[in-house]
Amino acid sequence: MKTQVEERFSEFYEKWTYQLEEHVQQLVMVPKAKPSEPEDSELQALVSRVTSHYKEYYTVKWAGAREDVLAFFCPVWLSPLENSYLWVTGWKPSMAFQVIDTLKKSVVPCASMVDMSETQVKKMEELRLKIRLEEEKVEREMERLQVAMADRKMVELARLASRVENGDVVGQVDGLVEVALKGLLGGLEKVMKAADCVRLKTLKGVLEVLRPLQCVDFLAAICMLQIRRRQWGKIRDSQKENTSAEIL
Repeated sequence: MKTQVEERFSEFYEKWTYQLEEHVQQLVMVPKAKPSEPEDSELQALVSRVTSHYKEYYTVKWAGAREDVLAFFCPVWLSPLENSYLWVTGWKPSMAFQVIDTLKKSVVPCASMVDMSETQVKKMEELRLKIRLEEEKVEREMERLQVAMADRKMVELARLASRVENGDVVGQVDGLVEVALKGLLGGLEKVMKAADCVRLKTLKGVLEVLRPLQCVDFLAAICMLQIRRRQWGKIRDSQKENTSAEIL
């Protein structure tokens, strides 16, 4: 049974993904010829609409996490395939640089990415290194929280909870456990937001380095990857359900 947060966010995410597909259609329809100055501003407006769409996602996500942060560490609105790619409740920031590398080196390379200048390549490598350091910082904090579940206080509370029988004492122990878990959940919310900030910083940094047409091609690729992964996950889930039905 879903919690209220899971119900609300599942509904939001379905609509948000549908709108993302509409944005992708606009991105892929952009002519690949070198844009003139007026067209440049149109591309920038399109890029701005897509980034605003992502910002809306994080705004709603953070509001939901204040009520139930655990819902975002095991999201019911995603398929198992999508969940398997999660890094601290979302996409791993360094993936953005892999997408750019792939667009430059694929069998049918993206023309706009192949045309990246030496200055752009240098700035992108500097950003890649900076983001990797920030990823490691988030990972260390996540590891610290995971280890904290086995610290002395939590172990003693677990042992005490398994021994007590008196009703009053049980209530006291439950109260202590609630306080301890509240601290851990607060830590999870903090690390989730830190990871999201790295994601947003990555998008902002990459788009600042790229030219407008390159931004369009990059966003089209990264959005399409998210959409296709969702479609593949749903297909796989449907196949599993059909197989289970046949067995029964």
